[in-house]
Amino acid sequence: MSQLLVEYPLTRPDACDNPLARGADGVLRYGNLTPAVTELLDLQVHAFAGREAVVEIGGPRLTYRELWHSASRIAGGLQEHGIGYGDRVAVHMPPGARWVQAFLGALLSGAVPVLVHDGLPAEVAERVIADSSTDFVLGAGGAGGSDAPLPDGAAFIDDGAALGDLALLCYTSGTTAPMGVELTNENLLSAIRSVVAALDLPTDGLRNLMLLPLAHASGCVDQLLPTFAVGGTVVLAPDTRRLTETLVAERIDMVSATPRIFTRLLPELARLRTDGLDTEGITRVSNAGHRAERAAAAAEPANLTAALRDMFPAARRWSVWGATETSGIGLAVDDDTDAPSGADAVLGFPFGGTELALWGPQAQVGHGELLCRGPNVSCRYWNDPKSTADRFTGSWFHTGDQVTIDADGLVRSGLSA
Repeated sequence: MSQLLVEYPLTRPDACDNPLARGADGVLRYGNLTPAVTELLDLQVHAFAGREAVVEIGGPRLTYRELWHSASRIAGGLQEHGIGYGDRVAVHMPPGARWVQAFLGALLSGAVPVLVHDGLPAEVAERVIADSSTDFVLGAGGAGGSDAPLPDGAAFIDDGAALGDLALLCYTSGTTAPMGVELTNENLLSAIRSVVAALDLPTDGLRNLMLLPLAHASGCVDQLLPTFAVGGTVVLAPDTRRLTETLVAERIDMVSATPRIFTRLLPELARLRTDGLDTEGITRVSNAGHRAERAAAAAEPANLTAALRDMFPAARRWSVWGATETSGIGLAVDDDTDAPSGADAVLGFPFGGTELALWGPQAQVGHGELLCRGPNVSCRYWNDPKSTADRFTGSWFHTGDQVTIDADGLVRSGLSA
């Protein structure tokens, strides 16, 4: 049977908000973005200079002014090492405040940060650094990287970037041969705008306990940057055994993690409720992950959605699906949404300009491989034209996920009727 590409137009009125308009290439785009991520963040630094930007439990606490100043000095140090516009700078260190400083320093230097997860096997990390043709490595991964001095020089901020410029190289996870995904300023800014709107993030001092890996799109693009975009505080807890203390002492009102991490923390969260900890102040819970994360969570005996509802009864709880190629976003569902049988297979509704298509012989009847396009979707892999040709059809990205799209636009994994 022949393969068909069948588009599934947006049917929900809130899926396409007013700032989005269709471009000449057919992709929905935001029309009022700043030219670059650094410019958006610079505006927030001036608006919230004295507010805490990042808190590492047991480590540094930095205001927006302090974070921006330290990052600009790292950028100046990179400049003194000959790093400039378009060069690749790998960020390869454990998560924490220094990771955030290094990442922003690479951005401010005009370079392209390359995210290298510190938990990767050494040979895989070396392969990523070599594949990206990295010009400079911040940190060395593991314990040594946490204490390695960062470049330091006269404060510098490169302000010449444009929407279409490459802003981040983020490598796919879950494989022995990660592929570098090119994400432009437009991809990142669109993802930020989409998350802020979908999760209704406030500007009155949101304190987001981030338990996701910073070196993945779900952590960096979908939580770190949107929290900064609303002048919020990113709280990082390297030791989750201090979860109770962190929730109380840091006045947390949002918790973000992957299904796998939430599942691992369920016993600790259950103890919080048993001990009478008041979690009414937590108003948002974001459960984000790609298909491998969801499969791992579904394999657990506990019903994660029900458990999170019990742990955080006052919170709105979202499950967000995405791939590195879609800047980590694309589908979301409020966990209070009534879903048909097999709720564990629900991936969500498209949001933020993401549009869907199906590929395959049954595409016309709602079954097939999920394709996505939108302002957040990459258009190519780094240095890999064959994979780019295999996974992109025009502006459509082939996710590799076999799904069913219901009449109301809800996407579910698998091909069940």
